[in-house]
This record gives sequence, structure tokens and C-alpha cells, in this order.
Amino acid sequence: MLSLQKPLLIFTDLDGTLLDIHTYDWQPAASWLERLRDEQVPVILCSSKTAAETGDIQRELGLEGLPFIAENGAVIQPDARWEKATRVVGGMNHEDICRTIAQIRLQTAFRFTSFDDVDDGVIGEWTGLNRVRAQLARRLEACVTLIWRDDDAQLARFEEALAARGLKIVQGARFWHILDARCGKDVAVRWLVEQYRLHEGLEPTTLGLGDGPNDAPLLDSVDAAVVVKGINRHGVTLRDESPARVYRTQRPGPEGWREGLDHFLR
Repeated sequence: MLSLQKPLLIFTDLDGTLLDIHTYDWQPAASWLERLRDEQVPVILCSSKTAAETGDIQRELGLEGLPFIAENGAVIQPDARWEKATRVVGGMNHEDICRTIAQIRLQTAFRFTSFDDVDDGVIGEWTGLNRVRAQLARRLEACVTLIWRDDDAQLARFEEALAARGLKIVQGARFWHILDARCGKDVAVRWLVEQYRLHEGLEPTTLGLGDGPNDAPLLDSVDAAVVVKGINRHGVTLRDESPARVYRTQRPGPEGWREGLDHFLR
């Protein structure tokens, strides 16, 4: 049973989960965010967004100083209070992934468009972000973000080509993301939980919230999971679908986020 009176960590995706997928509004979740701050329950952002973009959103939400996970787990920012904990940028960096993808493109006819192929204005059109946020979205450190423009059979071949080079591709709410196969939201969550044990002396219970296929590793690695109603046609499939552990919301975005917390913490 989850409780605000016991050590608790909340890991949450952003787009389509805590943020509205179209407007990026988070106000339906504001009352819970305020209560969690009052109860000193860390809300740890866990997103495919860049660290620069995630940090900016973290400040907007009033969560500055807390740890966060960016680029689907390839970048981990520890708590600002942990003097001996260092920032983690795992595996292959952005430039190396770009070179690897360029090599694959020379050998194949896969059709996709990455953030590196376009400018800030195009990213703004794709995402609805303002120019400042669009610039932050391009500051990738250990990942490549793209729109897949080919069929499922070609995607399977692309996955094989990436795997042969130590990479993987994961599907988010809007885009696909390529990162080192050794990284993931689950790996990052486990690392941060261990840091809380080391630095805070806590044995925390964990709650995760997400809406897309790339959130499955996060939701599989926590004690209780909220699958927020999303737009992805494949949905979210988890290893343990026990009703005691998993709640699927009726509402999307921040309203679903609030619904999930009401379910587990009311």
C-alpha cells in the first residue's frame, strides 16, 4: 500500500502524462504537485526530452533541485543536495549515434527524418513548442529523435541494424528515439532509487506514471504503476498487469495523472 506518510518516490513521464500532449498544460495536476511538495515527496521527471528541456520544465513545475531522467534514461541528473553523486550520460553520445545512423543510411533505403535534419522552426511545427523550447529540444546528448516514415517491416530491419551496433530504438508519444542499448528508463530508475538509499538512508516505495510504449520499462520497474490514457496505437503492455499494482486511467494527460494519484494515494 502506498502512503504519503512513508518514504515514496514518484517517477513521471511528461508529454501525454503530466503534460497535455497538445497544449503542454499541467494545471489539472497542480493541486497534487503542491501537496507532494508539502509532504516532501520527490516527483522525478522521467522523459524522452533533453536534459536542457527537462530542467526548464522542472523549474516551471516548482521541482528544481530534484533528480530527473532525460533522453529515455540516457541522461540522469542527481539531486542537487548529493555532493558526491555525479551526473550520468550513459553509453554512446549523440554525435556517435548520428554517425552510426548516417552509415546505416548509406547502406539502406530506410525513410525517416531526425531532429538533426531540420531546424528549430520545423521542430516547433512538429511539436507546437515555442522557439526557445524547440532549441532546448535539439540539445541532445546521448540520443537521436526522429519521425519514422517507413513501414513496420522496414522498422524491424532498422531495429536489427541498430542492435548490431549496440543501439536500440524506442517509441514515445510522438517520436522514435535511438539510444545506447545499455540505457533505459528502468536502468535510470533503479540507479536513482539506489542513490536515495545511499544518500538519504531511505528504503522508498516507488510509483510510476506514463502513457507510451517507451514508458513500459519505467512502469515495469516500480512498485505501483499508472498507465495514463494515451494516443499511441500500440498502447502500453506491462509484464505484471496485476490490478493491485497497475491502474489504467480513463482520462488522458494531466487529468489522468491526477486520476492515477487519486487512485493510489487518496
